[in-house]
Amino acid sequence: MKDLPRSAVERDQFLAQVEAASAPVAHGHCAAVTDHLRRLLDAFAAERIGPHHFSGPTGAAHGDPGREAVDRVFARVMQAEAAAVRLQFVSGTHAIAAALFGVLRPGDTLLAAAGRPYETLEEVIGLRGKGQGSLQEFGVAYREVPLTRDGHVDEQAMGEALDSLQPRLLFLQRSCGYQWRPSLSLAQLERLCALAHTRSPHTVCFVDNCYGEFVNRHEPTAVGADLMAGSLVKNPGGTIAPTGGYVAGRRDLVEQACCRLTAPGLGSAAGASFDCNRLLLQGLFLAPQMVAEALIGAELVSATFQKLGYGVNPQPGTARSDVIQAVRLGSAQRLLAVCRAFQRRSPVGAYLEPTPAAMPGYRHQLVMAGGTFVEGSTSEFSADAPLVAPYVVYVQGGCHRSHVRLALEEALAILSH
Repeated sequence: MKDLPRSAVERDQFLAQVEAASAPVAHGHCAAVTDHLRRLLDAFAAERIGPHHFSGPTGAAHGDPGREAVDRVFARVMQAEAAAVRLQFVSGTHAIAAALFGVLRPGDTLLAAAGRPYETLEEVIGLRGKGQGSLQEFGVAYREVPLTRDGHVDEQAMGEALDSLQPRLLFLQRSCGYQWRPSLSLAQLERLCALAHTRSPHTVCFVDNCYGEFVNRHEPTAVGADLMAGSLVKNPGGTIAPTGGYVAGRRDLVEQACCRLTAPGLGSAAGASFDCNRLLLQGLFLAPQMVAEALIGAELVSATFQKLGYGVNPQPGTARSDVIQAVRLGSAQRLLAVCRAFQRRSPVGAYLEPTPAAMPGYRHQLVMAGGTFVEGSTSEFSADAPLVAPYVVYVQGGCHRSHVRLALEEALAILSH
């Protein structure tokens, strides 16, 4: 590793150089906000959004015009036929699980084409745990196509699997998750969906879109995905949504997912919004700007740690498909130091010290730094890592780049001692 800047002045100069080198990338992310915002404003205008949409009924909330307007706005923005935005989704994992259980039936096959899905889905599928009602316990078969040695989707092997299995659902995880691999680009998603629709026409192409919203000009449902899901405490909530998730895509598939969230016969026609529609719409409106700042912050993290000699993924200047930045720190001590530095520069709970602990849905103990206004919000600046070699920290979010810079200053100070 290279020598760390020791004094406050040296750290400031070091980061100023990183920012200057990253300026063209930052300019590109800022310019993209206009395209996203144009689509948002068009959607809000088309659905005639007004203050009367902000509140809603209680109980089952049948026929809630506010909830229905939020769904239509999201569908337009996500370039999908339909969408369901619900506070009752407790996480992105929950929204994804509802989509999987909604579409798949006993005897169907789920094919994961980008290696093993994110860790919290292993118990949903049935790869870990017993007696919880996983997909495998309900008779859904699971197959996966391993990634190539360099971390890419093996398209030849995927095509062969589609031919032989004719799966009901092809699972494509856009983000790298806790893997050292490139996240799937929009062009790759488009190519993989086209391949699936050609080789196995009845297959539903599903995209786990967590961390990917507003990163590129279009969303997966605009380039061939039949259904996708994500979390509102990630990109599309704009740091404002208090909880929730969404599903978007073909109308019949969205309805099937909603039938698993509520009940068959109720589907998307029920679910109170707890007078949070204003927060959902305002968060969506703010999301493109927040995502651009998070991407600029990720570039700063990548360039800073690469300059110090650490492995980073993606590398500086690389086109991105999500807001996650991975840094291979190489030791538990350095991993804990970085997470604790980031926590010290959090607006909430700066006095806390991240400590490895077990988390529901994960195999390994995790270290999580995230003093966020919304608990667990990864649209706000945060970092987490499984405590396992090679000790990779995954940094994401940040509603303004200055916050990321201050956190990096703290990390450099701690690492230098």
